[in-house]
This record gives sequence, structure tokens and C-alpha cells, in this order.
Amino acid sequence: MNDRTALVTGANKGIGKRIARLLAAEGFVVYVGSRDAERGRRAVEEIGDGARPLVLDVTDPDSVAAAAGHVDGLSSCLDVLVNNAGIAPSSAPPTETGADELRRTYETNVFGVVTVTNAFLPALRRSPSPRIVNVSSGTGSLAWSTGPNPQFAHGSGGAAAYRSSKAALNALTVLYANTLAGEGFKVNALAPGLRSTELNSRAAASDGDPAEAARGAVRLALLPEDGPTGEFFSWDGTPVPW
Repeated sequence: MNDRTALVTGANKGIGKRIARLLAAEGFVVYVGSRDAERGRRAVEEIGDGARPLVLDVTDPDSVAAAAGHVDGLSSCLDVLVNNAGIAPSSAPPTETGADELRRTYETNVFGVVTVTNAFLPALRRSPSPRIVNVSSGTGSLAWSTGPNPQFAHGSGGAAAYRSSKAALNALTVLYANTLAGEGFKVNALAPGLRSTELNSRAAASDGDPAEAARGAVRLALLPEDGPTGEFFSWDGTPVPW
């Protein structure tokens, strides 16, 4: 039996489900995190061998604690954590974004990542090679937001809640990487690119395949011992400026 284990949050659809499928194909037991039990069950059926359902609402500390206890009861450790769950409520600029929208976005995209990561740290610390992948966004790059970039129009101030939350997530990625480097952790952020998923209302069906972005996340999840940590990468492995 394979004892490598992974958890992917928000894995019942989109990029998250594809990440879970690829990790299962690599031989991992993959906990498919989903707020809704039925949607999680259906995703597990679609993924097949290796997938396990895990009810997990990243915005609910009690749900996160219960999920961590469940995984502890079934697995000796957790080798990979992919913080994929995220929301993008609107494309409004900061001048049209209320504090409530910011709070709601940060609850999932920032505070939820901290809650999940800290809850699963004991299990990750029992792994011989723990890996954390934070699914961020190129639109959260301050360098790309203030200069020419290949991702979006220069000077655009839209999606303020989402983009600022991803910039905050990037900062946390660096801080977690610095804090955990001495314990063998690799903690990195991924810019998946514009993909045709429910998260991106502006993405057309012809935009990039979510599976392509998932392969980038799995690459970071399988980094060797001499691999990078505290870095920001595009889906194709190209470094992204902070």
C-alpha cells in the first residue's frame, strides 16, 4: 500500500479536482477537500482510486479542526498540502469595493489558508518531505501590477479584493517558507494563469485547460530535496516576480 498522502482544498471542481486527480495518478492517497459532502463524494467517484472525501470548509475553524482530526485518524502523516480553495467575488476596483467584500474574500483566500495550514502542520511535520503549494494568481504580483506583464492590462485596478488577497497570500508563502525551511518544508506559490473555471467569469471556454495549471501545482508538490522554497512560479515553471 502506498503511504504518501495529500490534501487539496476546494477539490470538488475546477483546478483543484484536476490537481487531486493527478496526485492520485502519482500514487498518493488524496483527501478531496470540499465544503459540500455530496459534491465531494461525486468528485471522489470521478477521480477514482486513491481519492478520499473530506468535508472541509476553510472559513470554519471547527470544520478545519474536524478534518485535521479525521486525517490524523487515517494517516500517519500528510506529505502534501495544496491550498487551492479560493473565491473571486467581483471585478470591481478598490473605489467600488466595500470592506465586507474584502473581508469575505480574505476569509477564504488568506485566513482560510492560515487556518488550514496551521491545523495540518502536525501531520505535515511527520512527513519526511513536506510540501505546501499555495494556489495564487499572477494578478497578485505587485511587479506585474506596476509594469509591463504578459498576464493582464498594465494599470488595471480591477478585482481589488481578489488581487490584494493573492498578494497577501504571496507574502504568507514567503513567511511560511522562511519559518519552516529548517524542517525540510518546501512552500511555494503558483500562478495558474487564466483558466476556464467557475472562478473566472471572464474566462472563455477556449482559455487554458485547467489540467495544464494542475500539472504546475503537482510539479511543486513533488519537488526534490534540493528544490526551491519561498518562490512564486507560473504554471509552466517560469518564475513570477512578487
